[in-house]
Amino acid sequence: MNYLRDLIHRLRSGESERRIARDLGISRATVHKYRQMAERHGYLDPTTPLPEDATLTSALGPAPQPPRVASTVEPYRDTVQRLLDQGVEMTAIFARLREDYGYAGGYSAVRRYVHRLCPPEPQAVVRVHTTPGEEAQVDFGPVGRLYDPATDRLCPAYAFVATLSFSRHQYAELVFDQKTPTWIALHRRAFESWGGVPRRVVPDNLKAAVLQALVSRFSGLGGAYRRMAQHYGFIISPTRPGMPHHKGKVENGIHYLQRNFMAGQAFADIHVANQRLVIWVREVAGTRRHGTTHQAPLRLFTEQEQALLLPLPVEPFTLCEIKPVKVHPDCHVTIAGSFYSVPYTCIGQTLDAYVGERVVQLFRGAELITTHERANALGIWRTRLEHYPPDKAAYLERTPERCRQIATRIGPATRQVVEALLAERPLDRLRSVQAILRLEETVGPTRLEAACARAVYFGDIRHRRIKEILNAALDREPLPEMASALQPRQFAFARSGAEFFALSREVDA
Repeated sequence: MNYLRDLIHRLRSGESERRIARDLGISRATVHKYRQMAERHGYLDPTTPLPEDATLTSALGPAPQPPRVASTVEPYRDTVQRLLDQGVEMTAIFARLREDYGYAGGYSAVRRYVHRLCPPEPQAVVRVHTTPGEEAQVDFGPVGRLYDPATDRLCPAYAFVATLSFSRHQYAELVFDQKTPTWIALHRRAFESWGGVPRRVVPDNLKAAVLQALVSRFSGLGGAYRRMAQHYGFIISPTRPGMPHHKGKVENGIHYLQRNFMAGQAFADIHVANQRLVIWVREVAGTRRHGTTHQAPLRLFTEQEQALLLPLPVEPFTLCEIKPVKVHPDCHVTIAGSFYSVPYTCIGQTLDAYVGERVVQLFRGAELITTHERANALGIWRTRLEHYPPDKAAYLERTPERCRQIATRIGPATRQVVEALLAERPLDRLRSVQAILRLEETVGPTRLEAACARAVYFGDIRHRRIKEILNAALDREPLPEMASALQPRQFAFARSGAEFFALSREVDA
């Protein structure tokens, strides 16, 4: 293929003048001149075959001069052609030339040379037109680092952009992550800013929206996102993998934000940036003359599209995430560093946690198992005693105050034992107190009261000692001094101290 035909094929395929000039080694002005001539003769229509070389030369003049300096790849022409015939990609060709033939040039030279040998075939595209309120496209784009007051450091930030396909009016917000709760909240705020909901939303295949995308059909949509779509009444229509042009409207919106709003800007923090972004969307992006519609997006949205959006539901969607959780032996599941109880019959099972902004719901299939208020910090326990087996629940219900009440019912000696144990380090001694009171279940209140009286009398009120008294049936034996049974025994010397001091004086003498 001659040089002129190569140039026209590149123009027909939609390549930029800058790239063509760089690849062919000619000036952009030269490329622009040939574009204008080719347009006048109708040669840029991809559906029309190009005429013969002689006709092209007659209509457009001689071909622009190729680079005077020979390509550094020219000595390897036969090798490159052979690798191309075998279907080897350009990156692999570059690697082979360097490793096997000692090529010292750069990859861009190989790419230009391959394009001269095998110009890319023009690809026809179909521009999709949508009706008002029919579709919105959503995606994230990187915007560099912004200051995060919460962590007091610079963090990688992303721009979320939602673009209405008819008017090109958009909603934009800067965030620090692309997690499901963030994704859900951004959609909700976009719908609220528009005052309605499009009938179809086209997201990219990011994990928050689509877990697994298939070419012919899409399955595995994120559970929370799917339920959000049901709540608002829109259809999720993900793009096919590797097909970003299927959501070209939002891609252009992201690029416009990056080049116009973010370029050369320095914001105090992300909150200030978002405040400025709201104004920019309305007063700059919304009022510009769009290159495709040739109208201002905000005006087109207000006059023709807003009224045709689906109405917002009465209650906003509050579900943030759906995730599988396993029930541990302590009858709790762990969600975001906090703990939520479920019935003990679910131990070992995997449930679905529906995490909302205010509540957490735990499902087994379609069956709702329990609901908890969502914890607002790490390490919080949300526990319901009815979720434990009856014996465990009864054990946990015995707080220090409840233990005192039970001891009072059993008798004064038991109350004295409980009070003495709880007087120092009540949290440490509570287990011992609970164990003593549980002895009532096997021996009854009368024997436990007698055992506690004997323990008090001999000054050893440990749980172990009281249990030994009961095992040996010593609680049935009378105490030596029944009148002082509830007081520790007082021991005294048989002889007075004066007698000993008198004896000491006689010895000294």
